Amino acid sequence: MDYTLENEYLKVTITTFGAQVKSVRRKCDGVEHMWQADKEVWGYHAPILFPHCGKVVDGVIEAKGETFKSAQHGFARLLEHSYVDSNADTLVLELCADEKTRKVFPYEFRLVSIFTLEGSTLHHTLSVENLDDSALPFGIGYHPAFAIPFDDKHSFEDYELRFSDTESPLCVNCQPHGLLHGNLYYLGSNIRAIPIDDKLFANDSHCMVNLRSQTLGIYEKDTGRAVVCDISQFPYTLIWSKPGTPKFVCIEPWHSLPSAENGSTDWNRKPAAAILAPGEEWSCTLSTDFVR
Repeated sequence: MDYTLENEYLKVTITTFGAQVKSVRRKCDGVEHMWQADKEVWGYHAPILFPHCGKVVDGVIEAKGETFKSAQHGFARLLEHSYVDSNADTLVLELCADEKTRKVFPYEFRLVSIFTLEGSTLHHTLSVENLDDSALPFGIGYHPAFAIPFDDKHSFEDYELRFSDTESPLCVNCQPHGLLHGNLYYLGSNIRAIPIDDKLFANDSHCMVNLRSQTLGIYEKDTGRAVVCDISQFPYTLIWSKPGTPKFVCIEPWHSLPSAENGSTDWNRKPAAAILAPGEEWSCTLSTDFVR
């Protein structure tokens, strides 16, 4: 089911499938900023990654004495989330442990998505509550896909990824199997921007660590129009699109990483974003400004 938030700047549509931001339109020019999930290219808008980001070893986790299959990025993006509450500028959805989730993740939890419009900025807060009687380790992250070009007068080459500070982006390498193996590389040296071209994502995503910048955005070079994400509270920020001519670019702030190639399938040994005691709660927020 779809819900709409609206103010004088933006009209936002959110779908309960995966609690995804499905559409963001600026009222001043009608530009659609979210990728429209063409299944021939990539069939998502803005999935949330829970209870882990990326892949786990052998595609399984071992927890509470059992072994469970676990898809890349977890299951939250693949399920319907339930309506909780809304008003003119806020929508609350939740995903609670049930028969489906227990088949792949043996913990009792509540994952809440709070979407809030504030001027030209959309805030998406994810809150995890441990309803289990044991400690709950988890990873979490965001994966929004922003459509380019913004209009038919531009091409993908008219855009760049721009940092708010000078960076020498250090990246952890997960190729070719989507798992960490200790190799690092630099995406650039003393740069403020990364041009978007048809070779940038030839080898998949780039996972940047410990950036100094407060924000990372997709900027239209001749106009200054932009989609700008606040990445200041996240230890990892990925950029990704499908290889070839980019029709969208994802800016992905994460709080955890894929498993290591030589890592354990034991869930309690996988590095986590947080480990919650019974009754504890944890939250993070991705704020995205649609700039004119």
